[in-house]
Amino acid sequence: MPLVDFQDDSSIRLVVDYYISWQIIDYFNLQIFKMNPRYILYFNLVVNDISLLTILTLAQVLSYIIYTLKVWLCISLLFFGVVADVNNPMTLAVMAIECYVAVCFPLRHSQIITVKKTYIVLGFIWFISVMFFLPDLFISLATEPLDFFQSRVFCLPENIFRMSILQQKNTVIKAVLLVTVCLTLIYTYFKILFTAKSASADTKKARNTVLLHSFQLMLSMLTYVNYPISTGLTILFPQSVPAIRFSVAIIVNVMPRLISPLVYGIRDKEFRKYLKRYLVCKS
Repeated sequence: MPLVDFQDDSSIRLVVDYYISWQIIDYFNLQIFKMNPRYILYFNLVVNDISLLTILTLAQVLSYIIYTLKVWLCISLLFFGVVADVNNPMTLAVMAIECYVAVCFPLRHSQIITVKKTYIVLGFIWFISVMFFLPDLFISLATEPLDFFQSRVFCLPENIFRMSILQQKNTVIKAVLLVTVCLTLIYTYFKILFTAKSASADTKKARNTVLLHSFQLMLSMLTYVNYPISTGLTILFPQSVPAIRFSVAIIVNVMPRLISPLVYGIRDKEFRKYLKRYLVCKS
């Protein structure tokens, strides 16, 4: 009998998914969201959030029901989860740069940050994210016996990509990526803070947005301590393994996903207007 009530977990994610979903509906329906680079970047972040929450929910449910998965199925889940996870911090960095340009170069913002350039940057981000995963897959295909991919394992990256060099490679790349993103967020925050002479509402909002991006990135970095924390708590409390996995998953994966709707969904006047429309069920 599991120690975790899935209804509590599902209710949290359903609230997040519902809130994010109506924002996607508005994105497709309204021209203002399609032609604004800021909202295009946000939409990319929303897609990542939904992907991660969906994969997390599916993986958790399957782990409770059948515990182990076929290796090929686990690889499929890991692909979407890892790509979205790597994509997320890079998107946050680009969004912070957009805020910096909007505040520090307002007259040139429309020339520097265009819809075309935004899609090019997003394409580059997705390319890097996919290339982060594919080498591990190709190396495993070349080194592992074919029957390994039909075997069953508990779905964790270290159980699929078993070569230690791959784990070291991923650790180094993620560390470089996060350091780069952190430096970008710090730079843009202080440039916004010191370059903008007036304490206008837009300037304060941009500064606070970069701070929230930094907080979200800090929460995302908890993924690095996910495995050791889960392992340590499991050793200390072996009778509470399901509860430990549930709690760690909420803190590490769900909490960062809650920040994005707050940053743009509630604080943004356009999204706030349509949020009120959906809450009162008006067209």
